[in-house]
Amino acid sequence: MTAKAAPFRLDGRRALITGAGGGIGRALVSAFKAAGATVIGADRDESLLAGLEVDRRLAFDLTDSDAAAAAIERLEAEAAAPDVVVSNAGRTRAETLADVDKAAWERELAVNLTGAFNIVSPALAAMQRRGGGSIVFIATVNALAHYGNPAYAAAKAGLVAYAKAIAVERGAAGIRANVVCPGSVRTPAWDHRLRRTPDLLDSVLPHYPLGRLVTPEEVASAALFLASDAASGITGAVLAVDAGLTAGNLRFVNDVLGRG
Repeated sequence: MTAKAAPFRLDGRRALITGAGGGIGRALVSAFKAAGATVIGADRDESLLAGLEVDRRLAFDLTDSDAAAAAIERLEAEAAAPDVVVSNAGRTRAETLADVDKAAWERELAVNLTGAFNIVSPALAAMQRRGGGSIVFIATVNALAHYGNPAYAAAKAGLVAYAKAIAVERGAAGIRANVVCPGSVRTPAWDHRLRRTPDLLDSVLPHYPLGRLVTPEEVASAALFLASDAASGITGAVLAVDAGLTAGNLRFVNDVLGRG
């Protein structure tokens, strides 16, 4: 089938997915493999990639700019440079402004913003040499409004600005860049919190109009759409996959208007 007949397919394309060993990363790998892509899974330690159905494994620390650039250089030298990069790697801890000191600020930006730049920048240059490509950043709703984690939010908001810069300045080279902003995603990262506070979701879910968290598969489906020819006219866009969180505040509506 041609790309035009199957716009959601990625047959014949190579996709590099960072943070591939995490909850969202594993869903991304499955979705992109199912769409026909050759998947290159990357994470900071090869053990994190265990059990993943990827065509190639890369282990390096994204905060090491030389290691990230060398990974892209190796792929390009072997005629295996990615047509798609999904910049998914990132991590944080729950914190408020009172918890943010210089070390916390620098750690969050190093991993979530500079780390993304370290891999995307050389991949972008390789895409220019090859005549195009697609970049998808996995950010967060924290980049769009304040839900806590201020340093993490600042880093992820930086990804939105970076994606827009790529969209505007590299569009003529056939390169698209878009952002997926998930709300709370039910990954194993929730497990320790739920063990500590079993009724935690009773407080969380009422904030979401759909009344639930989103799944890693839903985030992966959005990323696949933006990476594919189905989104060929979309660049510089931000897609919230958040069970309606950023659409509005139902508690506010009920508390304010419901009293009238």
